[in-house]
Amino acid sequence: MTRVWVKAALLLGSAAGALTPLAAQLTRPTARATQQPAAAPAATATTPAVAPRSTVATTVIAGPPVTGLPDRPAPRYAPDFGGKLSGLPYDKKAPVPAIAPIRTLAEAITLAYRTNPELLQARAQARSTDFGVPAARSQFGPQLGVSGAYTFTRTRQEVIPGTFLGVQGWNSSAQAVLSQPVWTFGRNASAAAGAVATAQFQRDALRVTEAQVMNDVVTAYVAVLRDAASVTIARENLALLNRQLDENQTRFEVRDLTLTDLDQTRTRVQLGQADLLQAEGQLGISQKVFLQRVGAPPGDLQPPDLLNITFNSLDGAYAFAEANSGLVRAAQSREKISRAAVAAARAEMGPRVDLRGTASYGSVSPYNDQLRTTNLVGQVVVTQPIIDSGLRRSRVGQAEEANQADWRLLDQTYRDTRQTVGAAWEQLAATRTSLANYRAAIDAAQRAYDGALIQQKAGDRSTLDVLNLARDLLTVRNSYNLTIASEYLARAGLLAAAGLLEGPQIVPGLTGYDDQDHYDRVRRRGDIPLLTPVLNALDNVTTGNLTRDRPVRDAGAEQAIGATMPLPAPDPVTKP
Repeated sequence: MTRVWVKAALLLGSAAGALTPLAAQLTRPTARATQQPAAAPAATATTPAVAPRSTVATTVIAGPPVTGLPDRPAPRYAPDFGGKLSGLPYDKKAPVPAIAPIRTLAEAITLAYRTNPELLQARAQARSTDFGVPAARSQFGPQLGVSGAYTFTRTRQEVIPGTFLGVQGWNSSAQAVLSQPVWTFGRNASAAAGAVATAQFQRDALRVTEAQVMNDVVTAYVAVLRDAASVTIARENLALLNRQLDENQTRFEVRDLTLTDLDQTRTRVQLGQADLLQAEGQLGISQKVFLQRVGAPPGDLQPPDLLNITFNSLDGAYAFAEANSGLVRAAQSREKISRAAVAAARAEMGPRVDLRGTASYGSVSPYNDQLRTTNLVGQVVVTQPIIDSGLRRSRVGQAEEANQADWRLLDQTYRDTRQTVGAAWEQLAATRTSLANYRAAIDAAQRAYDGALIQQKAGDRSTLDVLNLARDLLTVRNSYNLTIASEYLARAGLLAAAGLLEGPQIVPGLTGYDDQDHYDRVRRRGDIPLLTPVLNALDNVTTGNLTRDRPVRDAGAEQAIGATMPLPAPDPVTKP
């Protein structure tokens, strides 16, 4: 971390004494002399030297498991050693990464990508949905069922009043029924199309979940750096106020200051102490959120060095997001699901043709097996519903309106995507542009405070004037600290909206989870060669194209607002 602070001092020159520590932490430790602004005079001695707050979580509990309650057992921990159901990755033995304090953003993303429970749950959900496709396609093939019975029968008949004759005995029977759909008027085809769309929707939802998890990891990483820097700022502010209190106490004792002046300083010291406690508490919260989202505690976090923005213009970001965004693709898949439901509802109004064969073997008498009988029956069964009192038409109308809702949701998704991309772009441009202004403001606030101290001793400034300038310096340093963090989070938000915030695209060399591979391996399980494709094609004659993407109907989605300011190059402090 020493090299980081050296670079920060070179970058900010005379403002180094008041530098927000996050600026140093978000800067690579390697020097870039050509990117650094000209050095200014060194900071004055009025800024006390305070050791920067480390990002390391100092207290990590790793003791024995909880003992539980008297009526409830303690939770049992069984380490996940990879394998088919672990998703680490799927169907491969992958050792669980060692849980050690995280030092780099690449380590945090890699660990979360491999072990985050929310992400693993979404992958398992996608794999589960994949099996719906072979289940739906199995309806094109034959169905064979067999049954057997061994039956006891007793019969009594009254022949004359009060007198009964009866017979009883056991008999056995067996039956086999073979059915083969030939043409279902689109019933089976629409069910298969709906299953394919559902599987695709779940894979698109997995992309959205992954982007959210990665965004949470980036946010947690930056938050710990930001809050550790806030603690350092609060410490430096408190040290500055304490030194001023000591000086004012000395002046008060020689009757050079009033008690009111001294109490004003004491007030600011107490506020500074409260600010420091709040900053320490917020850092503790951020460290716990880090563990929740990453899966390991933060160590000595290094400056983040990922998430490059490669778009040359906002128009390019719009176009890429509309074609690649997981949200847009999920909306398209959802519309296909309800479109297939419309085709399925309409298919119920038409006929269907099935082949059915029945073979039975039984006894002539229900009371014994002395004489046997066999039956072989072959049928071509044509079924056509006639009257249902409007039930099928109501279901068609219901499905059509549900599809209209999903189509309009697609239109809204395009609007939302453009808004999210545009907002992230504007935030990124504004934060990058303002960083230089904040540095100049820190430098000016530092000089103003230094000058006010001299003027106070000469009697030209009041104690309150000096305290207000110290507060201004604290405010601008905190604003600079937040802006540096916001710049990086805006980058993550822009990449997430464009569908690029995914583990393998962020961390070079990270092996990605292949959801398409599992789908390809299971989707044709149970297909009958030649038979299933032929019957599927025949059934699709009445359903139309259920796989094409629907066009956008919303006129508002055809419009976009350009950038209000150009996107500058990354600031030297935050450039990866």
